[in-house]
Amino acid sequence: QVQLVESGGGLVQAGGSLRLSCAASGSIFSINDMGWYRQAPGKQRELVATITSRESTNYEDSVKGRFTISRDNPKNTVYLQMNSLKPEDTAVYYCRAKILGGLGYVWYWGQGTQVTVSS
Repeated sequence: QVQLVESGGGLVQAGGSLRLSCAASGSIFSINDMGWYRQAPGKQRELVATITSRESTNYEDSVKGRFTISRDNPKNTVYLQMNSLKPEDTAVYYCRAKILGGLGYVWYWGQGTQVTVSS
């Protein structure tokens, strides 16, 4: 069984920073793509950033220059450094990973972590 567990969310003032972490555990042979998504109240879940196994990154336009995605492969962990936070960044943030385990490649989601940015 594979699990993704996020941490690092919280309440921060506009202009502040937070660092999210997402650790994968369980029966893992390797991890392919990893990413962060977010869902604000009343809105659809949207892509924030992705990183491939070769560490190629992609960002949603509104976070470019403010957020940085990275990964630590030995720790099976993906990070999201969020700087210059804005109230519109308020959402539940989810990590997602494509993991090779006993069932082949499967996409997994974490349970989410709340990020609230006050103005």
